[in-house]
Amino acid sequence: MGTDWLVLIIAIAVVAVLAVAGLVTTAVRRKPRDLPPSTPDVVAPPAPSDTVEAPEAPAEVEPETPGAPAEPRLEQPEKVGSRLQRLRARLAGSSGLGKGLLGLLSRDQLDEDTWESIEDLLIGADLGVAPTQELVDGLRTRLRVEGSSAKPREVLREELIKLVGPDMDRGLRVSGEGDAPGVVLVVGVNGTGKTTTVGKLARILVAEERRTVLGAADTFRAAAAEQLSTWGERVGVEVVRGPEGADPASVAFDAVKEGIDQSVDTVIVDTAGRLQNKAGLMDELGKVKRVIEKQTPVTEVLLVLDATTGQNGLVQAKVFSEVVDVTGIALTKLDGSAKGGIVVAVQRQLGVPVKLVGLGEGPDDLAPFEPAAFVDALLGGS
Repeated sequence: MGTDWLVLIIAIAVVAVLAVAGLVTTAVRRKPRDLPPSTPDVVAPPAPSDTVEAPEAPAEVEPETPGAPAEPRLEQPEKVGSRLQRLRARLAGSSGLGKGLLGLLSRDQLDEDTWESIEDLLIGADLGVAPTQELVDGLRTRLRVEGSSAKPREVLREELIKLVGPDMDRGLRVSGEGDAPGVVLVVGVNGTGKTTTVGKLARILVAEERRTVLGAADTFRAAAAEQLSTWGERVGVEVVRGPEGADPASVAFDAVKEGIDQSVDTVIVDTAGRLQNKAGLMDELGKVKRVIEKQTPVTEVLLVLDATTGQNGLVQAKVFSEVVDVTGIALTKLDGSAKGGIVVAVQRQLGVPVKLVGLGEGPDDLAPFEPAAFVDALLGGS
């Protein structure tokens, strides 16, 4: 009996021990474990070393500088000699006067009807009545005296050269006295090519290596100063100008003063050309000349005429010559519908020589006038 109780007690004790052990094990399993520390998002800088590397310098970027504007390339005007040959050929191709005369003079019989046809042809070529009669009389006499041995072309050439006036002084006076510049005053009606002639004359002087200043004294025409400035820029010639509507005499005075200060060879002054039949403009031209001559004499007064206007051009020439002492004539558009006789007519009208002729629209289509070359061109040969 006693043994049974002992076994029972031991069994109960074992069960109790096992129960306590189970409770302890459960409690241990439920205890939270320590989590490992979380890794931060920011990477820690590397440990400092003994050698400190200098930071890499940024590459130098050179600042962009705006390119300086390129110097305008100056034109080289054509020399006078070569342009004479070229313009002579152009005139020969545009004039029918010489061919018409040679055709009539080459007839087997020169009767009165033929001579009347010759006179009509010459008058139609703007030669004028008096020069026409003079030329016809000279031709009649020589052909009659020389008879069958006469060569009509040679006789006509010699008589035409005599009529044009080979002994007239056609030199442009573009030099002044001493250190003073020559002053060329250019006058004429708007539309004759006056301002263009000033620009082309400047090219002739540049081709001859003459230092030149231009004066834009045609202040009544808005485009005149701009036009002249363009001509000057193309060959490196200074242009003195004033505001639109400025006093023309004042601009002319400043241009000549600039020429004197810069010790140039020649000053060319463009003048107003509107309403040539109005006394106001004529008085203004006289004033311009007087104001210029307070500094230095005007050495040349060049009258620009449109060769295609015929008798109207002669009327213009007379009006201008009464105000300023015209010393030379520039005939423009001689390669157009002009007949060629205007050269003789205007010289007879004014008693002054044609010094320059324009035979085209090109910048170098202006050349000194030479009677023999002109007549040869009219006759279509040398």
